[in-house]
Amino acid sequence: MNTVMLQVQDLQVSYGGIQAVKGVNLEVHAGELVCLIGSNGAGKTSTMKAITGSLACAGAISFQGRNIRGQGAWSLVRQGLAMVPEGRGVFARMSVHENLLMGAYVREDKDSIEDDIAMVFELFPRLKERKGQLAGTLSGGEQQMLAIGRALMSHPQLLLLDEPSMGLSPILVDKVFEVIAQVSAQGMTVLLVEQNASRALSVSDRGYVMESGLISLSGPADQLLHDPAVRQAYLGE
Repeated sequence: MNTVMLQVQDLQVSYGGIQAVKGVNLEVHAGELVCLIGSNGAGKTSTMKAITGSLACAGAISFQGRNIRGQGAWSLVRQGLAMVPEGRGVFARMSVHENLLMGAYVREDKDSIEDDIAMVFELFPRLKERKGQLAGTLSGGEQQMLAIGRALMSHPQLLLLDEPSMGLSPILVDKVFEVIAQVSAQGMTVLLVEQNASRALSVSDRGYVMESGLISLSGPADQLLHDPAVRQAYLGE
């Protein structure tokens, strides 16, 4: 088995008196694409925010064997962990090109940054057509492409994606999942949080099912995809 890149143990997150995450354990090995699926309100996004330090939490979180609990996103990016947040979070008053440059701000190999921007434009030709356009004027799907491209610009060792298909048309959902599969095939380690269980499991190596703040099922993605309980709860069967 490949080395464990991300390990989460007994993760707990509370909002006031409400416990949103109730002791989650999960791990992602180097080179894997792992998905975390579940209905809205299951605790998926809270789990991602806790991993990236934007929510206070209890439990243990390690990245490449180092404790990262409570560290901010700015520190994690320098260590090789990048997140595409729910809601995209693009810099609305900057151009597409400037947003991509911002993704590379931690890098020291400045000479190769434009080559990587060209790589992002190859993944998302629509961004190339709009490279001088303000990000805030892009469609939701284009902003999602930009958010993914910006995260890739930091050369992450682990890419976290939080609900990348949310609010997108079926055609753009296809494109986003095509890119996720392509990036994974190139060796990128990915943790994907997604409500679209069928699409997430179809591109993943392993999966975790989250319900009411707990992991209720886990296993190989193809096994979960054909699990009767998963199919009934999340695939409408």
